[in-house]
Amino acid sequence: MVNKEKCIGCGTCVAICPVGAISFDKNGKAQIDPKKCIHCGACEASCPVAAIELNK
Repeated sequence: MVNKEKCIGCGTCVAICPVGAISFDKNGKAQIDPKKCIHCGACEASCPVAAIELNK
């Protein structure tokens, strides 16, 4: 899940996602497609503002 208030739209998570599950919404905030997400944790670990928290 992406905390839209924390997300700064830097694109780090989009670039690091190995399956292309992350894109930007119309407001420039990250959004995760749950059908594509493999819960690897790469986006969560790379987010510089801790805006992503995966449900384990």
